[in-house]
This record gives sequence, structure tokens and C-alpha cells, in this order.
Amino acid sequence: MVTPSTAEAAQSKYDISTVTLYDDQYEVKQSLVRNKYVVTDRSGNTVLRGKQKLFKLKEEFPFLNGDDEDAFTVKAGGILDIAGSYTLIDAGTDEEIVVLDEEWSLFVENWTIRDPDTGEPLATIKSKSKPLAALRHLVSVANLVPNKYEIVDADGNHVGDIDGQFSLRDSYTVQIDDASTVPKEAVIATACILDALENK
Repeated sequence: MVTPSTAEAAQSKYDISTVTLYDDQYEVKQSLVRNKYVVTDRSGNTVLRGKQKLFKLKEEFPFLNGDDEDAFTVKAGGILDIAGSYTLIDAGTDEEIVVLDEEWSLFVENWTIRDPDTGEPLATIKSKSKPLAALRHLVSVANLVPNKYEIVDADGNHVGDIDGQFSLRDSYTVQIDDASTVPKEAVIATACILDALENK
């Protein structure tokens, strides 16, 4: 009998039943009209589609996989959250996979991905430029400047990047260098909703 390693066991706990992401790099592109996103892999194949549901007291972002099947939903923990928690729920099992916590201030744009049961941090997505983060919160036109984020694991080790691109619509390249302890789907979902929430 083969016993999975600690890293494999940890990773499987945060897997989403209807989504498997094999690549280490993905493109996240926003629609011109609303907070609607398409995620593609290195080959240009669509692996996820997500959009913000309109007219909801609690913000909600449902995602479909590449076969247009329900994949997961990210739901706000409170009504019209400015800084709060968002839960990623597996559409196939209705289980809570991770919680996304935003650390909101004028000077930082940080998101922590946590275990939904223990609250243990799994990864943090943090803005690379504090001056730009502050400017984006104070001056709306600064949102035209693409932001860049670093992804670190629970121990603060670098595991990837989210780099914004100059474009008519928001576009990000998500690079995962080491996903052994980081839930990849949660990172991709966070890349989508942080754009939607930080630019509203």
C-alpha cells in the first residue's frame, strides 16, 4: 500500500472535484463589460470561466470548468464586504475548500488563503508595490496601472507571481513555481476576485 506524502495529502484536501489544473502558468482576462473572467492554460485552452453575480447582497462569484460544468463558487461571508472573508465552495461536493481573507488598508493589498476548518494559512497573495497599492486606493485612475503580486506559502517562501498586463481589459499572468503546498485553484480564483473587488 502506497502512503501519500504529507504534501500530497495536504494538496488533495484542497482539490476541487470538477477541476484539474496541470500547468504552472495561466492567463486571467476580464471582459470589457462587467466582472467576468476567462482563465486559459499555456495552450490557450479555457480551463475556468467566472463572473460576479449582480444584485446580490452578499457578493458571489460562480465558476465553470473548461467543459462548462459548475466548478466552484466564491461567496462573501458578509453583506457588501469591503474587507472580509470569501469562501470557495466545491460545486460537486458542496464542501468548503478554502477561505480567502483580505487584509484591507490604504497601504497593502494582501489576501490570505486559509483552511476553512482550522483557519490555518496556506498561502498569501501580496502586492509587490506598497506605493502603487496605496495610490490605487486613493486615486481611481491609478487602477489603470496593472498591479503585480507575489504568492508565498505559509512559511513565507516564494511559490509564484500574479503579474498584471497593460490592456484595455484587466489581464493577469498567474505563474505557479511550486504548488506542492498551495491549492492552485484557490490561487486562480483569488486572482479573479481580487481584481473585481479592488477595482469596484
